[in-house]
Amino acid sequence: MVEKQTEFSKKFEIFKALIQHSRSLVVLTGAGVSTLSGIPDFRSSQGVSATRWNGYRVEDILSISLFRKDPSLFYAWAREVWYQLDSYQPNSVHHMLAILEEKGYIQGLFTQNIDMLHTKAGSKKCYELHGSALHHHCTFCNSYYTYAQIQPIVMAGEVPLCTQCNHVIKPDIVLYGENLDPLILSRSYEMFRHTDLCLVLGSSLVVQPAASLPAYALHNGAPIVVANAQKTSYDGSATVHFSDLKQLSEAMLVWLETLKPRNSRL
Repeated sequence: MVEKQTEFSKKFEIFKALIQHSRSLVVLTGAGVSTLSGIPDFRSSQGVSATRWNGYRVEDILSISLFRKDPSLFYAWAREVWYQLDSYQPNSVHHMLAILEEKGYIQGLFTQNIDMLHTKAGSKKCYELHGSALHHHCTFCNSYYTYAQIQPIVMAGEVPLCTQCNHVIKPDIVLYGENLDPLILSRSYEMFRHTDLCLVLGSSLVVQPAASLPAYALHNGAPIVVANAQKTSYDGSATVHFSDLKQLSEAMLVWLETLKPRNSRL
């Protein structure tokens, strides 16, 4: 919900000052960011997790146990959702973060999203906590495949099989029951422990371990800025809280036109 301009302006001035004084800004983004690009979020009342598909709960379809049992069910669902991600475009939040990084203000961007939109917008310091649909591997011999190679197969209604060993290919997306990449997880703990400003955008902060990352920043005494339509468990601890991501990001894009790159201020 769009905030009243007077209230928003007060908080926005605080937010700008926090960014200008930070030296190790770390960002966490969730599904709420992607809704501005038309991708349904996951945990709202109309989100993906609240739906059923052909009698199955979507959360069950996105489990590694069901994928191993019946990958055709997973790919039939994913054909309607994940293998159409290339048709979506980055929005003002993605562009805002890419510009902040380009100007030297972001140390690391950690996302719970698998939609590839941060990298599409130009973010280079992006760590995909839950993986990405961009990469695929054979579940047996580990042969690598790209999204572009696998998408036509899935869209044709087929389960992609490895050309080397004929076993099932799986996207490099962390399904329920799988562990996150330990290297990315370790990097996230390290950065959030040492950040001097933590920005949380579009995440309900429910899914672990990503939901615990802001706690590392708080423990270090770093201020937290939360921007999310739904309430989070960190709202009370936030230095600033915004309820409308579009309003915030569009105001940021205007301000960023005048923000000097970090290296020009040293």
